[in-house]
Amino acid sequence: MVNFTNNSQIFKMQEVAANTFDDTVTMFYVDGEETIACYKAVRDYMIFTNKRMIVVDVQGLTGKKKDFSSFPYSKIQAFSVKTAGVLDVDTDVDIVFAGLGAIHLEFTTGTNVAKLLRLIGGFTL
Repeated sequence: MVNFTNNSQIFKMQEVAANTFDDTVTMFYVDGEETIACYKAVRDYMIFTNKRMIVVDVQGLTGKKKDFSSFPYSKIQAFSVKTAGVLDVDTDVDIVFAGLGAIHLEFTTGTNVAKLLRLIGGFTL
């Protein structure tokens, strides 16, 4: 499970092709679940489907050990975005989950965060 130390988890992400991790996570998909967007950090990644958000924490020296955490959109209570400024070139997104805490996400310059916010908003509002 994602470590919610001090109620936050930090990832520095950029968008990758939606089919990048299909072989790895589709075995966990339920009927009718489809990949909508994928974001990758150094080794860890997040997949947004039409039903939930899946966080994959790649562990160990070889990266063969993986921790899969599933966060249904129905548990999202709030989300916010802080856009990049003149000196701060990254965009930050915070997502608050009922009973779990918050995930803090940092996206690299050029990532289309508006797409992500429309996705989350579409499933939670």
